[in-house]
Amino acid sequence: MIPLHVVQALSTRPEARLARLDTEEIAVLRVDTAQRADEADQDWTGFATSLTPDDLLRSLRGWWRCDAASVAAGGVLPVTVSGYVVAVLTGLERWEKNTKGRHAFPDARLAGYVTDLAAPHVTITSSADGDRQLAELLLGKRLTSHSGGAIAYVSTNTTG
Repeated sequence: MIPLHVVQALSTRPEARLARLDTEEIAVLRVDTAQRADEADQDWTGFATSLTPDDLLRSLRGWWRCDAASVAAGGVLPVTVSGYVVAVLTGLERWEKNTKGRHAFPDARLAGYVTDLAAPHVTITSSADGDRQLAELLLGKRLTSHSGGAIAYVSTNTTG
């Protein structure tokens, strides 16, 4: 059971301020808790605060069914669990496609991640100023997205 104070804290969490991004649309990676993966280059897929930053990056940078060029064009890939941003990936300029039609971003950087969503406590893992700013803007915020798959695309235009 989730404690009442946690539910209350999450219910008042602000929406991510996407209008501050310099693009019209971004992709959002919607994941579940980390599960063992059967890919050669990753042991896990999904998110868990118990993963090391390196394992977390490997678990989030691929392999997804997506329009890789659209993901890259957004310049940032917020990672959400149940509609809350728990990690932020950048460095999406290059991608690979496997024989199953899924894409990975081998040069992706983990800009930061949440270690406690209720508080929220975040860890910034990139020293690049742009990465840090994106992580600070997005981590711990609510970000609603709708899709039948792991990748959703959302407008950054919040005025309608």
